[in-house]
Amino acid sequence: MAHCLRAGAAALVLALCGAGSSAQAFENPLALLFGGGGSRVSYGDAHLSGDYGSGTRSVVEDPTRSRPGTITVDTRNRYLYLSMNDGHAIRYGVGVGRPGFTWRGHTHIGRKESWPNWTPPSAMLRRRPDLPRHMVGGANNPLGARAMYLYSGKRDTMFRIHGSNEPWTIGQGVSSGCIRMMNGDVTDLYNRVKVGTNVNVL
Repeated sequence: MAHCLRAGAAALVLALCGAGSSAQAFENPLALLFGGGGSRVSYGDAHLSGDYGSGTRSVVEDPTRSRPGTITVDTRNRYLYLSMNDGHAIRYGVGVGRPGFTWRGHTHIGRKESWPNWTPPSAMLRRRPDLPRHMVGGANNPLGARAMYLYSGKRDTMFRIHGSNEPWTIGQGVSSGCIRMMNGDVTDLYNRVKVGTNVNVL
């Protein structure tokens, strides 16, 4: 979906996370250049149909051995795992950052939105003046049916786990660092987790 600019790495890390341990939690300093939704909007889930509603999820033995309820994103193999109580996990296929935009860190879900709006940040608009200044939630919105906003402490990292209006990109490395899911999958995950859920991106 949206594209980021490749500049000002160190300054962006400090601007994003502040000094100290929060800044060290993320290895991709380009986070500030990806922006996302805001207000909750009403949009019927009847639109979760066809390719947009299909899913990749399956129950597998949990390779992460994480505490139940933890989300782990395996960016190399392009899977997201939600750990369960019995040594199993729900595994979803995901799209991840393209080369130069991958990152690793320990975050948590700081906010959730259904059919989120999207507002590209100014840095992105300077590079892509063709982008809309604001897009309301809906089938054409690049954030898809649901978005979970990843935070470090009280700071928004500007990365999201979100749906997609480009389902063919799932399993690919094409994003600006956000974790993309099929709309059916992201809706399933959204319904299973709450604000405060730990998210480990590997």
